[in-house]
Amino acid sequence: MLSYPAAIPLSTRSLNHLAALIRAHRTRRRSRWRRLDPGQQALLALAHLRNGDTLTRLACGFTIGVTTAWRYVREAIDLLAATADDLNTTMIRIRTLAYVILDGTLIRSTVSPTRSPTIPANTAATG
Repeated sequence: MLSYPAAIPLSTRSLNHLAALIRAHRTRRRSRWRRLDPGQQALLALAHLRNGDTLTRLACGFTIGVTTAWRYVREAIDLLAATADDLNTTMIRIRTLAYVILDGTLIRSTVSPTRSPTIPANTAATG
């Protein structure tokens, strides 16, 4: 098998954030020793999410089994999903932005960032 170094466009902040989530999760669960430390697990998961590398290739690169790679990626995705805002909160936040990046696509917002979003009359709270 041939191996080669590779680089992925990834911020240190993203890697550290996910590693901290994994570290806290392991502490809460009182998890025993694992093959990869939280930083390596975060890198494995982000490489899979960012580049779409197959679990077989990642398992080989990190010298772990394919099943372990799948488990590590699944665990990282679950931790990220648990910290994400719900759709309602996200849509409220999007209304104040001029642009939104959704699934890697830049979308121009129709709402001016200087205007406050309008609330339809039938959903306004009466008090």
